[in-house]
Amino acid sequence: MPRPKKHRRIRCKPSAYYFKPRGIPLRELEEIIIDHDELEALRYADLLKNSHEDAAVKMNISRATFGRIVSTARLKIADGILNGKAIRINQNPAGSIKLKNDMRCGHCGRSWK
Repeated sequence: MPRPKKHRRIRCKPSAYYFKPRGIPLRELEEIIIDHDELEALRYADLLKNSHEDAAVKMNISRATFGRIVSTARLKIADGILNGKAIRINQNPAGSIKLKNDMRCGHCGRSWK
């Protein structure tokens, strides 16, 4: 019996959920689905330049799990770009993901949930 999945902390909310090659009708494209935890791993590793260890702590997962997630996400993105596939970001996160909507004061920087 496999271990139960840990809840993963996700703070990323993308401004767009769908990307496709220009000039090709959607009905003719294969679709790749990027999960929220994969997108968050890409954000930490590639956009924010966090180490795998630091990013894993922020997502509440092990460093090895973070490495597997970011590797899978990079493979999906590369496949979509190089093979002309549509890329969809899953808008319905799985049960093991907790979306964090922390509030932060713009004046003093204090945060609360």
